[in-house]
Amino acid sequence: MKPLFQSAEEVINGLEDGAVILAGGFGLCGIPEHVIQAIADKNLKNLTIVSNNCGVDDWGLGLLLEKKQIDKIYASYVGENKEFERQVINGELEVELVPQGTLAEKLRAGGAGIPAFYTPAGVGTKIAEGKEVREFHGRPYLLEEAITGDVSIVRAHTGDTFGNLVYRKTAQNFNPMIAAAGRLTIAEVEHLVEPGTIDPHHIHTPGIYVDRMLQAEQENRIERRTVKEG
Repeated sequence: MKPLFQSAEEVINGLEDGAVILAGGFGLCGIPEHVIQAIADKNLKNLTIVSNNCGVDDWGLGLLLEKKQIDKIYASYVGENKEFERQVINGELEVELVPQGTLAEKLRAGGAGIPAFYTPAGVGTKIAEGKEVREFHGRPYLLEEAITGDVSIVRAHTGDTFGNLVYRKTAQNFNPMIAAAGRLTIAEVEHLVEPGTIDPHHIHTPGIYVDRMLQAEQENRIERRTVKEG
């Protein structure tokens, strides 16, 4: 049985300033919103965040940006957050942009215990500066190091009390890789069920990777609302 916490404030107990936090989700889809809110409320500082992007101005990881809790972020897309833009321009935030596939593989490799890998993405660009380039079968490849973190925070649609997780639809994006790459993994789960309820073939993250669980409903905010003119 995995420890089931009664509140987001309790589930992040022990997280400290300066932590490297791997955050699942894509935009506002599949993000552990209650855990992020608890980190904002605790006012942890000097954080390094690894995530696909940094949410929007008033929700998700954007809450941490607003309170200037983040020192550095590794991300592949940063186009929806004006505060992010302001902090970068003013030199208040260090950013390392990573090609999206490379970011996913860095996290997957970190969870698998693979220290580095070669990829063709980024060869001949600023991303390649200072990195080893090696040729395979007549094509240059860039050496990229894996990413691991102090804590992984993920959001699952369904989980059992053994920690086995199922992500719904697009929330399968970065959550599975991130769940495996942190030394401590916190899973925020919408529906908690008994062991044996989930078909083993449908499990995306085995419970061996999960350390703490929180059951909480998701608000499901829309990142960009588009409506058809009548």
